[in-house]
Amino acid sequence: MINVLIVDDSAVVRKILTEELSKYKDIRIVGTAVDPYVARDKIIKLKPDVITLDLEMPRMDGLSFLIKLMKYYPLPVVVLSSLTPKNSETALKALELGAVEVLCKPGSAYSTLDVSRNLVHAIRAAASARIQRQPGKPAPASEPPPEALQFKTTHKVIAIGASTGGTKAIEVILRGMPITAPGMVIVQHMPENFTTAFAKRLNETCAIEIREARDNDHVVPGLALIAPGNRHMLLQRSGGNYLVRIKDGVPVYYQRPSVDVLFHSVAKHAGRNAVGVLLTGMGSDGAKGLLAMRRNQAFTLAQDEATSIVFGMPKEAIRLGAADEVVPLEAVSRSIINALNDPRRF
Repeated sequence: MINVLIVDDSAVVRKILTEELSKYKDIRIVGTAVDPYVARDKIIKLKPDVITLDLEMPRMDGLSFLIKLMKYYPLPVVVLSSLTPKNSETALKALELGAVEVLCKPGSAYSTLDVSRNLVHAIRAAASARIQRQPGKPAPASEPPPEALQFKTTHKVIAIGASTGGTKAIEVILRGMPITAPGMVIVQHMPENFTTAFAKRLNETCAIEIREARDNDHVVPGLALIAPGNRHMLLQRSGGNYLVRIKDGVPVYYQRPSVDVLFHSVAKHAGRNAVGVLLTGMGSDGAKGLLAMRRNQAFTLAQDEATSIVFGMPKEAIRLGAADEVVPLEAVSRSIINALNDPRRF
């Protein structure tokens, strides 16, 4: 049983979340709080396993509360935020400070059913997450490779998939990649608008160019494309070039974008010219896609358990035999580069 405390100043939101989450047998709402001061007292008294946290509240905002919580009483936190550019930036800051997941609030672009289903998934992931106890520090990056590093061809693609804990993991990897790196396609489970802010923030801290993907964008060296929230992204080949297609479609493993959708397309169209990386996250999205990539002679990596916030997705890939190598997060960038320059592989 996962004990949950809901922290939100809206009585309507507290009521909706309580009613929807109480439908699940493994989740128990132990209390609600109208602001961080009430939440502080209830955390001590009720000892919840997971907190859902609004970011805009009276008396103390969600970010200030999160900083204090992670310093004095670290707990898994799922942030609920409205779909606006300002709130998206704030939500990303919350992830940097130690929140394990960010979701839309009921009443935004998603239905209450969508929100509750995604929130249940996030709460279950948060309950098993390894909490970062020193938030606010820059994400550690592996040692950047020499800028003069050159690859043998441009007909290579790096595909990365992640979920819970993936925002920090992706940043670590991209900060370790040189500007000459092959084009990258990335799926991070995240709502729309949040992916726009996520790509923008990464672009400000990494040597390569990073942006949210658009339909028919070409995949070229020195560029990483982030799948837009609530849309699937697939790789296609057009003559001697790779491009991405952005499509609607049913969620896969309850996710849109889905890592499996991307990886299967990379397996089909890039084959042995691809590198696949599956990172931290709950569930099994991406595991079968990574296996398809390996069977088509791509080089495949899975993040190890010790450095994964949630080991579900990499664990399933390892169980299927989908990973050529299992490596800690700080070694992923170097492993990608070594593989791309290994004549026995490419």
